[in-house]
Formats: sequence, structure tokens, C-alpha cells
Amino acid sequence: MTKFKAAVFDWAGTTVDFGSFAPMGVFVKAFAEFGIEATMEQARGPMGSAKWDHIRAMMDVPAIAEQWATKYGAAPTDADVDKVYEVFVPMNEKVAADYADLIPGVTDMVAYLRGKGMKIGSTTGYTRSIMENVLPVAAKQGYEPDNLVCADDLPEGRPGPLGMYKCMVDLVAYPPAAILKVDDTAPGIAEGVAAGCVTVGVAMSGNAVGKTPEELAAMSAEEVDALRQNATRILLEAGADHVIDTVADLPALIDRLEQDT
Repeated sequence: MTKFKAAVFDWAGTTVDFGSFAPMGVFVKAFAEFGIEATMEQARGPMGSAKWDHIRAMMDVPAIAEQWATKYGAAPTDADVDKVYEVFVPMNEKVAADYADLIPGVTDMVAYLRGKGMKIGSTTGYTRSIMENVLPVAAKQGYEPDNLVCADDLPEGRPGPLGMYKCMVDLVAYPPAAILKVDDTAPGIAEGVAAGCVTVGVAMSGNAVGKTPEELAAMSAEEVDALRQNATRILLEAGADHVIDTVADLPALIDRLEQDT
């Protein structure tokens, strides 16, 4: 047994989709449908948020807002966000499953948690319609968490705590201090902080680094370390209690935390 009763994981960049690539190109393409040029860097900025909020944040980027105002005669409104969102979701539904490969070490990590009697929960910035395409692909690879809370399941998403509260109810796991929230994005970490959970940032497989394992392997140790330090800084500033490279490192962290008590 362990002092931790559950671990709640994000999806893209944390348990699937090393580098968090699935949404990025779709955001760029969705904006292009409206004649707006968005960059991959701009698309990565709000990653981890619910996708409507993500598009709103992109709309507020000065370079995008200026393009929109020039083309449509006014600054982008929430109604404009709705229009882009309606284009984005079907696009992401189509591609999400193509990027649903498990991050190396997930199944061994899950076996470790199960062996300790821990529940496994999940939250995501994806809508449920997107996740319906991801779940069967992950399951075929051996990853089936005990619950799933999507961005459109509740009245408010990240960085608020409601998704984590729903996990506590679904998993019958409490108090918050007995729950690990594992995520690769600042909004996802903030979700765990808001709920009072122990937060674990995932640096190297996530959005802040945005590289495939092959790309990382081709880089120098100094280049990789620079990426690690930047991702770690982002996660710590969001409130992460601990930062690891990937979820494969979670068992060692849990062992260390248990020894410290």
C-alpha cells in the first residue's frame, strides 16, 4: 500500500502523444479557414486549457487579433471564438487517434500503481467527442484509466478544480493530499493546485518541449538540458510540487516520497 490513493493523469503529452502534437496543426488549420495565419508557437502557448478557452487565448494574441480586426473590421469576439471552435473540434476528432500512441513506460507505470492499490484517473482539455476517438486506441495498447473527465463535461474547466473534484467522486479517493495530479501543462498543474492535490509536472514528453523521442535523441545533451530546464521552469511556476521527465519516472518519485515520510 501507499499513502497515495490515486493518481490523475492528463492525456496528450502526459500519457499519449509524446510531444503533444495532435492539436497543434489543427489550431493552425482552423484559423487558416478564416484567413488568419497562426504559428505553431502561438498554438502551443495556451496548451492544456479547454479548447474553447485555448482558441480565445489565441484570439487575444496581438498578432492574431490584429489580423482578425483587419480582415473582419472588429476585434474578435466570443461569437468569433465559437465559429473557430466549431471548425476545430471536427478536425481534431479526425486526427487525435493518429497521435494516441502511449508514451514509453506508461503500462509499466500503471502496473506499479495498480500494485500499490492506487486508482487511476484522468482529465483532459479535449472534448468528449475527441476523446471517444482516443480511448479505444489507448485501450488496445493497455491503458484504461478508471475515469475520464473531459473539458465539456463540467461548467468550468482548467485551471479550476472541478475536474479534480469530479475525479475524487468517481474514484472515491480523498483527501486531496492523497492524490497525485500529473500533467505536462501549466493549466493542468494549476487544476491540481486549485484542488489541493500533490502536483507532478512532466517535462520532456510534453507541450513545453514539443519534440519527438527521435528529435530529442538527435540533439546534444546541452540542448536537451536547456529544453528540460525551460519546461521545468514553466511547470514549477504553475505550482508543480515535483517535476519528472516522463511518467516512466513516476514510480521512483513515489518511492522517494514515501521514504521521506
